[in-house]
Amino acid sequence: MRAAETFQLLPFLDTVLSLTEAFILGALIGAERQYRQRTAGLRTNVLVAVGAAAFVDLAMRIAGTDGAVRVMAYVVSGIGFLGAGVIMKEGMNVRGLNTAATLWCSAAVGSCAGADMLAEGALLTVFIIAGNTLLRPIVNAINRIPFNEEASEATYEVRLVTDPLSLPRVRDLLVDHLEAAKYPVSDVEIIEHGDDQVEVVAVLVSTAVKPSEIDAVVTHLEKQHGVVHGTWEASTRN
Repeated sequence: MRAAETFQLLPFLDTVLSLTEAFILGALIGAERQYRQRTAGLRTNVLVAVGAAAFVDLAMRIAGTDGAVRVMAYVVSGIGFLGAGVIMKEGMNVRGLNTAATLWCSAAVGSCAGADMLAEGALLTVFIIAGNTLLRPIVNAINRIPFNEEASEATYEVRLVTDPLSLPRVRDLLVDHLEAAKYPVSDVEIIEHGDDQVEVVAVLVSTAVKPSEIDAVVTHLEKQHGVVHGTWEASTRN
């Protein structure tokens, strides 16, 4: 039998060691994700780590180091597709990026194990778990800092509500006043609200602004004929 001819005890034991480490380290990473009820939890991270280790180990045994390097390249791109499956967009918010990145790192841990770099795989696991746990309080502290429009670069939108007949004039007024205040406009969108109202949305070029200056522009535009309401908002979606 071909299997009996290719079986070698020492390489087999080496494979057992690689897959065992990938299983244990993947379980450590996945346990933290499972505890936080993330989409990709314990089993997913274990399977990613063990799968990556199996492919790399197989390539090492068949084609040596060069073959393992080629397989690692495919593992990296393949896990990218898997990670995309856990990323979800809800309105302006995106969820799952951290979970996808963790899966990517689990594959790296498995690749280390498959390449017999056991110490490196263990070290990488420590950094992954530390990144998902020790940095959390720092992230929460940063998120609690009030948003400073003058010091931050973001996407700003100035919105005016008008009637369809006044739309062309109001749109030109909006752009002209923003340009005069040295806030260039990158795009203008028109949103219909029924038959009697439309909303003109001017998207500013990503830059830092002074809220008082934008407030002054919006206040002035609200006094113009045909303008029903005006407002502006900032977001960091880009």
